[in-house]
Amino acid sequence: MAESRSNQTAVQPSLVQHQVVDTRETYLAATAALAAGTGPVGVDAERASGFTYSQRAYLIQVYRRGAGTFLFDPPPIGDFSELNDALADAEWILHAASQDLACLREVGLDPARIFDTELAARLLGIPRVGLGTVVEDLLGIHLAKEHSAANWSTRPLPESWLIYAALDVELLPDLRDRMFDLLVESEKTDIADQEFAATLAKEAKPARVDPWRRLSGIHSLRGQRNMAVARELWLARDELAREVDISPGRLVPDASLLAAARVLPATRQALVDLREFNGRASRNELDRWWAAIQRGRATADLPALKASNDTLPPPRAWADRNPEADVRYKAARAALQTVTDEREIPMENLLTPEYLRRVSWSPPEPADAASVAEALGNLGARRWQIDVTAQLIADAFVEVPQTNNTASDLES
Repeated sequence: MAESRSNQTAVQPSLVQHQVVDTRETYLAATAALAAGTGPVGVDAERASGFTYSQRAYLIQVYRRGAGTFLFDPPPIGDFSELNDALADAEWILHAASQDLACLREVGLDPARIFDTELAARLLGIPRVGLGTVVEDLLGIHLAKEHSAANWSTRPLPESWLIYAALDVELLPDLRDRMFDLLVESEKTDIADQEFAATLAKEAKPARVDPWRRLSGIHSLRGQRNMAVARELWLARDELAREVDISPGRLVPDASLLAAARVLPATRQALVDLREFNGRASRNELDRWWAAIQRGRATADLPALKASNDTLPPPRAWADRNPEADVRYKAARAALQTVTDEREIPMENLLTPEYLRRVSWSPPEPADAASVAEALGNLGARRWQIDVTAQLIADAFVEVPQTNNTASDLES
């Protein structure tokens, strides 16, 4: 981690000193300016989630001391490899980096080293980790977040949105410096470095099997034929959404697809008459939906009512499904809670909840610290997490059967 610049005074940034970059010529000039700047680089990206099908970046903001703030319009620029090369040796500051890395990498921006201010806030025990709240708590500056859910594919972008976007990155270096000092004071710099590196190294999630099962409320369907129609409608909607780059739910809501799958309309007119089947594309794409329903009604490839996967049941069901695992899990959580309180690190950051559930459900044999450490490492836990939690988890597992046996002996 780079050294602190705690003597840097955080000041309210100018609301107008930013440059919109939307041509290759201005992009190359901005790249040269940023390369000549000093220190870490504040980076953010704005998508149009909920409005468009893609998760591409529609605005990329970059700030560096000595260079200024540049607001890049990705579609007309295309490839950002020159900028990536120019900033290859710099530390990139992002807030909730895991949300932006995919869309940045899509255009050729792939940092080698990051400082994640949201992750740092979690490790510091700050209760609310949104950028606006953290900036206000640590820098004493109010950062309005009124455009966070805007449709950033809009063109031209309103000036108020551009100001909002510029402020998001202009404050990041000052915020990073303040957080660095706090991490040093709390002896958490090594932990932060491991977490930042893990964020960079994390692989993209594999494509989901049967993504149509994400339809909200699909559990209400009772027959395989209904499920087949729901699947075909989802696939038809997804294809159209991809073609027109509109969020699927804005074309036809999930509830409308499920209504049609539940009723199984026997004719095209019956679909037209289905009051619940609505949305901006429900009528002008009627042929598409009717064809999907016909495919679902005719197919011999009937899906199972429940997806087959290795997902564990929710812990609330463990007492009935796997009582021993339930006892182990509760004992281990209680042990880890003491560390959470002492170190002021949230439980979910101390150890990924899924990892604790996995080792509690199927503990290694023998369930000693070394075996638990190996199991956690295989799941993806960081070295510091293993060092802090493995022994505690193993001890909790060992104490569980002793407690159960003692209780049985007393009853007899």
